[in-house]
Amino acid sequence: MKRLRNIVATALLLMTGHLSFSQTLTLKMNGPQSEVQPTMWGIFFEDINFSADGGIYAELIKNRSFEFTVPMMGWKEVRKEGTGNVLIVNRETGHAANPRYAHLTISAGSGSYGLFNEGFRGIGYKKGMQYNFSFLARSTGGQTPARLVLVDEKGERIGETTIPAVTGKDWKKYVATVTADRTVTKGGVQLLFSGNGTLDIDMVSLFPQDTWKQRPGGLRNDLVQLLADLHPGFVRFPGGCIVEGRDLANRYQWKKTVGKVEDRTLIVNRWNTEFAHRAPGDYFQSYGLGFYEYFQLSEDLGAAPLPIINCGMACQFNTGEVAADEDVAVYIQDALDLIEFANGATSTKWGQLRADMGHPAPFNLQFLGVGNEQWDSQYIARYQRFEEVLKTKHPEIKLVSSVGPFSSGDRFDYLWSKLKPSKADLVDEHYYMPPEWFLKNAGRYDNYERKGPKIFAGEYAAHIKTPKGQKETDTAEGRNTWESALAEAAFMTGLERNADIVQMASYAPLLAHVDAWQWRPDLIWFDNLRSVGTPNYYVQKLFANSRGTHTVSVTANGKTLTGQDGIYASATIDKTSKKILLKVVNATDKAIDYKVALEGAATSAGPVTHQVLTAANKTDINTLDAPAVVAPVENKLKATKNNVPVSVGANSLNVITIPYK
Repeated sequence: MKRLRNIVATALLLMTGHLSFSQTLTLKMNGPQSEVQPTMWGIFFEDINFSADGGIYAELIKNRSFEFTVPMMGWKEVRKEGTGNVLIVNRETGHAANPRYAHLTISAGSGSYGLFNEGFRGIGYKKGMQYNFSFLARSTGGQTPARLVLVDEKGERIGETTIPAVTGKDWKKYVATVTADRTVTKGGVQLLFSGNGTLDIDMVSLFPQDTWKQRPGGLRNDLVQLLADLHPGFVRFPGGCIVEGRDLANRYQWKKTVGKVEDRTLIVNRWNTEFAHRAPGDYFQSYGLGFYEYFQLSEDLGAAPLPIINCGMACQFNTGEVAADEDVAVYIQDALDLIEFANGATSTKWGQLRADMGHPAPFNLQFLGVGNEQWDSQYIARYQRFEEVLKTKHPEIKLVSSVGPFSSGDRFDYLWSKLKPSKADLVDEHYYMPPEWFLKNAGRYDNYERKGPKIFAGEYAAHIKTPKGQKETDTAEGRNTWESALAEAAFMTGLERNADIVQMASYAPLLAHVDAWQWRPDLIWFDNLRSVGTPNYYVQKLFANSRGTHTVSVTANGKTLTGQDGIYASATIDKTSKKILLKVVNATDKAIDYKVALEGAATSAGPVTHQVLTAANKTDINTLDAPAVVAPVENKLKATKNNVPVSVGANSLNVITIPYK
């Protein structure tokens, strides 16, 4: 009977929230505090895994201007009781950025002849959605009425519209709108001509009307919304390794990505052949998503733009080419011109181009990265030249420098020894490591030198390897396990705890197409119609949406929680909203009960919320077909004057929000 009474009493205490908790987490609200930068949690964008063309850039036509290495890649001829031929013409004079166009000869009569485009691993259509079609054309003889046909995987029509007949010998833009009759994941599009005649076509384009902010020729709505939901503090672009290029001729040159879309210079994507086992063969950069669009996206998201520019060095894992000493000044001038493009008055050359593109107001650029993952003396020599000029002419711009691709070692130490006394504002550290590394390194920055540059944790992700004897999953999303996300969460408590020195951090890579990826894990996966946030995405979201303005100390038994007994913790306060934002990671297989005690403050009126991210198994993942296997759940807690009882589940990330006074 006594045992039964104890069980009932315990149950009642649990239901009413008054169970005595044996362990205490102490928040020292009256202790030392460090400011958390608005840029603390951001996003890293690189055009890898078909992230831009075929991804966030909503263009549905592949090789729209016939500029791929194989000019007809992505295209096929279509004959429907008519005939004709296509000839690719290269005009070398006066059209360096877009020299090719297609010359069509139509001999169709009442039948039709034309071209089919396969899109990027097919074209996704949604029932009832309207699509904007356009192309540049000129007539070189005869009459050729045209129509646009949307088709499904079997080539059957799912939408059709007529296009104004091409007339005149001058290039002109022709437009039409078509509606999809049903939803298709991997369809295509046909541009068909009847009659008899000849014409030239270029810049063949198809966009959904439902783009981000309904901008014509804009970005894919669902993918940008996932980014917006992160509330990022910054957007780093255009990458990573994409900045360097395999050689300098194939480096990212921002000036070739701005201005009219048809005047931007397409190049092959460096990830097209980087990994032989995942070489797509058809991966190019049209630069429809260029530096103007990156700045615009950053502004839309309320995030600081962080462009990375080439410092005169190609990827050292590839050719390792460096620009001649006398040519480095050209790269520095590109940096100066970029600052003018972003911030300059409309009376300047590059500021006027920004205005001509639709944005007279400055983009408020504050950060600039010089090089990516470069190392050794050749990098330092080039960085120092950038620093000397940029800090003299633009002291308001914070410079981000590199300590290479590794988190430790001789190259890492050498670069730090040179950058510590420099005028670099932030140093970019990268870590692609196993989950165990992240769990062991949550205290990495606790004893870092506080003088000198701040830290930008620019690229990190916990990489899971397939255990020996187990079969590799054929699911693209399979490497984004809850185990990897949990380890990252533990590490991120250490980043947040050291917010006085760690001022920017971003997971990488950001996006990946399930049918066209080169690298995994990735934060967000998508196909032609759907997108899904991984467990890692939800970790980023919970931290970024609970950033706070200042750090406060959180301890157990007087010790900072950096992994003792598998527990990690950090805490911030938001001085504006008067809320405590406590993060606790339990990396063990057992639940733990805590009492959260406040020193120097008391709880105030308002709900105490407990957001929990966990999974039944460490191997659990989110997929396009099952997107919410690992997703946050929120519940309410009851608080007394200066403490809050909370149960921290096994293998979980917990964000406890407590109003205070």
